[in-house]
Amino acid sequence: MQTHFAPERLADPLTARSNKILRTCVHCGFCTATCPTYQVLGDELDSPRGRIYLIKDMLEAGRPADARTVKHIDRCLGCLSCMTTCPSGVHYAHLLEHARDHIEATYRRPWSDRALRWVLRAVLPHPRRFRLALLGAKIARPFSRLLPDRRLRAMVDMAPRSVPPVSRNDDGQTFPAIGMRRARVVLMVGCAQRALNTDINDATIRLLRRVGCEVVIPPSFGCCGALTLHMGQEKDGKARARDSITRLLAAEAQGPLDAVIINTSGCGTTVKDYGHLLAGDPLEAEARHVASLARDVTEFLAGLGLPARSHPEGQGMRVAYHSACSLQHGQQIRSAPKDLLTAAGFQVVEPVNPHLCCGSAGTYNLLQPELSTELKLRKVATLEATGPQVIAAGNIGCMMQIGGGTKVPVVHTVELLDWATGGPRPDALKATGGS
Repeated sequence: MQTHFAPERLADPLTARSNKILRTCVHCGFCTATCPTYQVLGDELDSPRGRIYLIKDMLEAGRPADARTVKHIDRCLGCLSCMTTCPSGVHYAHLLEHARDHIEATYRRPWSDRALRWVLRAVLPHPRRFRLALLGAKIARPFSRLLPDRRLRAMVDMAPRSVPPVSRNDDGQTFPAIGMRRARVVLMVGCAQRALNTDINDATIRLLRRVGCEVVIPPSFGCCGALTLHMGQEKDGKARARDSITRLLAAEAQGPLDAVIINTSGCGTTVKDYGHLLAGDPLEAEARHVASLARDVTEFLAGLGLPARSHPEGQGMRVAYHSACSLQHGQQIRSAPKDLLTAAGFQVVEPVNPHLCCGSAGTYNLLQPELSTELKLRKVATLEATGPQVIAAGNIGCMMQIGGGTKVPVVHTVELLDWATGGPRPDALKATGGS
């Protein structure tokens, strides 16, 4: 793609980088075939190629974002399926990040949008606040039809029917390895996940210990920055990233780390990109170091191996595996989760079009409920068509999204792996008998 940035514009490192990304695009249109929003809306401006043109026009002119550009950029899931498809290697993720930052800096959203986004930033990254909000949503659910904003109704309807008790495993502490220690790792316990589903971290800790890992939980660990970065809040996202890096380095100071384990793939994609996020920052070297240690839990286990199977009652269970976009496109991890589930004795099946997003995408299902719901219905239909007894995924956002549209139990991949190797039956399977 030909660009015409003024020299003074290219003096800005961020703009210079975006210029290089734009010049990589060759207008081939392959990305339109795998873009979920283009599949639904059929509008060129709601495809990666169309959005690239909008971003180019906005950044090249150095003008404030307008309502038309904002509408189509806001509709982007950030699923990164286009990056997997692109034959030219266009780094759409970094371009989208720049566009979102520019929008938040130059465009004044309607007051209702500003208020909603403020609430999301103030609540979601804080487990205690989020837990209270979930309890409030439970009370408000019978009256959700009276709420004037479709997005508020979506938030209330999406809240789980019950809020799990706090898990003390998420407190700062160290869990010794079971048997001979093979590795020392830090588990990033997350933020929203700690309020929505405490079983995931519990299962991860048990499983890691069982394979010989000493598991360190840093004290007062918070959001990695992914949630606010997804909304274009670069300053807030960077601050959270710096805090995470500081806490991880403190854990490393107590002894060498073999990996930083992440069991929410949306967070993993962000942490692995810390070096880019904090380029030019005083903590850039430390950010790149942490990024080099970051591993999705299934990525790490694929290299370390699983302990012997010990729960024959789950053997042969038909598991529909949903590959989260942040895992398959953001981190290019596709086979490890399926291979581990197969090795643990499950029958793994995949839906058609596994590359398409379920519509969760961070806060997307709260900010774009209509599009998100359509994508959820499509994803659930393809998953249910495989005739599964359980659906497995590696991202809490996907689990909540898909779980809201199906009666098939939805669990995290590590819950099944933990069960197969000595852990308890996942709670989601207890009502169904697990088979």
